[in-house]
This record gives sequence, C-alpha cells and structure tokens, in this order.
Amino acid sequence: MFLWDQWKKNFDTWEAATAQVVETWMRSPFVVGPSGTFLAAAMKVKTATDAAKAAWWAEMGLPTKRDQERVLHLLNQLQSKVMDLEELESR
Repeated sequence: MFLWDQWKKNFDTWEAATAQVVETWMRSPFVVGPSGTFLAAAMKVKTATDAAKAAWWAEMGLPTKRDQERVLHLLNQLQSKVMDLEELESR
C-alpha cells in the first residue's frame, strides 16, 4: 500500500505542474491565434463538403439529410395526432 500511496503522491505533483505549464501554453497568443484560424478554415471546408454531398445526393434523386429530417418531423406530427385521437376515443 505504501508504494501505491507514494506513486499517487508523485503523480499528483507531476500532474499539477504539467497542468500549469499546459494551461499557460494554451492561453498563449501563439497557440490561440493559429488554432482559431485553423478551426475557422476547417469549419468552412466542412460546410462546403456537406453542401457538395447534399447536392450530389439530390442529383442522384435520393433524399438529402434535410429531406429525411422533414419527413421524420411530419411523421412525428402525425403520430402525435393519432395518439391524441386514440386518447379521445378511449375516454
């Protein structure tokens, strides 16, 4: 048990020191600026890719994600109405 307690104490000391260094480094403008720029570029690429995929699916005559969500919403509304009617009927 002594070995485990000693190891845990040493790990906690190392972790606290490392966390302080990493936190300082992550708040640095040399990290935050480029990270933000990279994230913005990645999101633009994702948006363009998603739009291209949706256009391709639509050209193939298949339902896009938006089409599927619209149909699921309508099905949910119909299900709610049916449940309401069944509840009224059971009264």
